[in-house]
Amino acid sequence: MDAKVFDYKKGWQNIPDPEGVDRKNEYKDFGTKRVSPERYISHDFMNSEWENLWTKTWLMACSSSDIRNVGDYFNFRIGKESIVVIRSSAGKVSAFYNVCPHRGNKLLYEDFGFVKDIGCRFHGWKFNLDGTNQSVTDSETFRDEVLCYDLDLSSVKVEEECGFVWVTMHEDPMPVREYLGEVAEHLDLYDVGNMNVIRHVHSEWAANWKTGLEAFYETYHLSFIHPQTQGMMEDYFVQMDTWDNGMNRMIVPFIEPSKRQEGHNLINEATNIMLADVGIDPNTFEGSPAEAKKAIQQKKREFSESYNLGYEKYSDAQLTDSFVYGIFPNIQIGCHPEGVFVHKFMPHPTNPEIFTYDTSINYRTVDNPNYHVPGWFGLPEGTDTSGQVRPDIVRYGLGVKPDLGEVLEQDSELIPFVQEGVRSRGFRGPLWSEQEIRLRHFHHEMDKYINQ
Repeated sequence: MDAKVFDYKKGWQNIPDPEGVDRKNEYKDFGTKRVSPERYISHDFMNSEWENLWTKTWLMACSSSDIRNVGDYFNFRIGKESIVVIRSSAGKVSAFYNVCPHRGNKLLYEDFGFVKDIGCRFHGWKFNLDGTNQSVTDSETFRDEVLCYDLDLSSVKVEEECGFVWVTMHEDPMPVREYLGEVAEHLDLYDVGNMNVIRHVHSEWAANWKTGLEAFYETYHLSFIHPQTQGMMEDYFVQMDTWDNGMNRMIVPFIEPSKRQEGHNLINEATNIMLADVGIDPNTFEGSPAEAKKAIQQKKREFSESYNLGYEKYSDAQLTDSFVYGIFPNIQIGCHPEGVFVHKFMPHPTNPEIFTYDTSINYRTVDNPNYHVPGWFGLPEGTDTSGQVRPDIVRYGLGVKPDLGEVLEQDSELIPFVQEGVRSRGFRGPLWSEQEIRLRHFHHEMDKYINQ
């Protein structure tokens, strides 16, 4: 591997002669300036983010599968707010602030659930599923002038797109699909609306939410922090793409041992595991990693024909590589035909140096006993993958090691140390390489909101 051949204006194009979803975007230059460390530690910057960013952008509240039936709701917590999204009628989703207009009592306490209507536990006011007022207890004791005020729940703009439910506190937002741009078409391919959440974990980490996000937006650190990944994926020749509104992507080649290591052109243990996962006996397979990748892609196409999976809409790369999308401001989605991995980096309500790492797995349940969850999903033993029951959100407090698998646990240990360093008087701001262009692109977009 010769780093000198790198042309940052072209970057790496992972797929030869790509078309459609695989194609590489034209390079966009986001400059070379350093951002101030203050944005990772300052309460003032945190407050500016709340007023200018979180309340102005579209935010992913939950998966559509979380509210499939009329009366199903999800309680989305963001910063200082709790926003309820609910299937208010067939084909319609409503959203409102989780607060009673009478005295401000919180209405729904659980993470998700089902209700026939919405009642306040304090004084018994009731509301319909769309947030309109149904009844006021002892209404005759209120003066008419008081009851002339708006008695409905305070609504929040909500849209359903790409298998997810999105909310915004902005009064006049562009449509979600326009906000997502080309990425919406890419996400459509995965039909997330017909997947089910099979695992959902919250864990608190001692760092700013952007410190956490940035670690997931690049593969530059893999060979140093996660050396165990080197046999499975390429971390240097990674295709990076950026779009308007802060949307971005990286295509990480799987079943391609990193060219940083010796023997990258030889079959290794990780490749053997991936072969076995699709039913190819690694003991009898003869060929290179590239041939193994082709064999796995072909095997998945055979699965598609056998189980009617519709994989003909995917490119070969989509069958094996990780197509990882960044949704501004705080989402990363790792997309695979078998399922998608959703990572949210959620700000703490009051402390700029704590965030919640919210991760969930949406799985395409296939009604066939011969079809199984890929081993690389890394699910704990005994995980219910039937899609019949929405799993509870498992929570890990600050300083508690989350049960997220070796790689993510390594991240949870390292990222707080990054935050400590950012706080040092000796740190003058990050120096980003072109391998970290998604980070620079992210901050370029953030500045548009903060500086407005």
